[in-house]
Amino acid sequence: MKIIRTATVVLGILALGTTLIRAEVSFVWARIGDINNAPDPRNMDNVPGIGSVSYVYDIASTAVTLNQYTEFLNAVAKTDSYGLYNTNMATELNSAGIARVGENGSYTYTVIGSGLRPVTYVSWFDAARFANWMANGQRTGVQDGTTTENGAYSLWGANSGVNFTKNAINPNTSAATTYWIPSENEWYKAAYYEVVDDPESGEQIGKYWLYPTRSDTAPGNLIGDAENQANYKSDGGVYSVTQSAVYSESQNYLSDVGAFTNSESYYVTYDQGGNVWEWNDAVIREINRGLRGGSWSDKKIAMESTSSFFSQSEQDNYGFRVAGSVVPEPSTAGLILLGGAVYWLGRRRKVAL
Repeated sequence: MKIIRTATVVLGILALGTTLIRAEVSFVWARIGDINNAPDPRNMDNVPGIGSVSYVYDIASTAVTLNQYTEFLNAVAKTDSYGLYNTNMATELNSAGIARVGENGSYTYTVIGSGLRPVTYVSWFDAARFANWMANGQRTGVQDGTTTENGAYSLWGANSGVNFTKNAINPNTSAATTYWIPSENEWYKAAYYEVVDDPESGEQIGKYWLYPTRSDTAPGNLIGDAENQANYKSDGGVYSVTQSAVYSESQNYLSDVGAFTNSESYYVTYDQGGNVWEWNDAVIREINRGLRGGSWSDKKIAMESTSSFFSQSEQDNYGFRVAGSVVPEPSTAGLILLGGAVYWLGRRRKVAL
C-alpha cells in the first residue's frame, strides 16, 4: 500500500505532564506497508537477500536538510558537547551549508545557500542524536538526557562503537519510539521494492528494482522532471549539478532534496539514489555502520541495490533520513479542542524542509 502522509507535527503531551510542545521540524512521510514481503533474492557479497519487513512504518520522503539540521543545532548546540557541528560544514565548498559564529556556550548557526540541500558531514551518532531530539519533542537546551543523549537511542556521550540499538520505548516519554535511523531492511524496502500486477496470474506480486528510481536501467543525471534521474557522476565523469566533467573545488555539487520530481521510488521517496550516502542501522565488520544509495561524487554502481558501503567517519557526501511511526493527523474536533492551547503558545515557525 502506497500512502503519503504529511506530518506537520503536531502537538505532543510528554509523560507525567501536560506541557504542549509544538514541533518546528516536520517531514513528508511515505507510509511503507505490504508487510511480510519476501526479501530480495539477489545476494550481495554472499549476504542473504534483504528488504523484508514484517510491520508498517514511515520513512521521510527526503533526506534531512540543512534547514532542519540548523534548527536542531540552534536548539541544542549553543554548547556543542558532542560535536554535532563539523567545521567542514562551512568550509568544504563542495557541500558547504551551515555557518557557525560565537563562542562555545553561545554558538548560533545559519544556513549557507539553499537550505533544501541535504546536510552532510554528519556521523551515525549525529543522526542518532537528531532522532533522539525529534523523539523527545524537539526540546531546546544542552545536549543531555532530555534532548540528545537518551530517547530513541541511549548514547550518553558516546561517539564511537556499535552497541547502540533503537529503544522500543523512549525512556523520556514512556511511549514507543517515534523517530529513528532506518534499519537496512527498512531503508532498502523503501528504495527498491514495489508491488506489481503479474500479467500471467493477474495477481499482485512483489519485485525489487536495481535502482531506487523504479528502474533496472541506470538513471540519467539531469535535474528536473524527467523520469529516472539522480544526482551522481555519469560514466563519462559528468557531474549532475554542473553537467560538466570538470571538477571544481569551489562548486557545490548537492541538489535540493526532491529536485528529481519524477524519479521517486514506488513508495514516493526521493534521492535514495545519489546526492548523499545515507546512514542506516546495519553493523558491518564489527565497528562500522552501514551506508546506502551513492552520492553526487559516485558512479551508477553505488546506487544499485547490490551495493552498500560502511564507515565511522563524517564526509562531504554522507547524510541521512529518518524513519518513524507517525501519529495520525488529529481530527477536526481534536483540532478545535487544541486550538486554544495553540493560540496561547503563540505562533511558532515551522521548518518543513
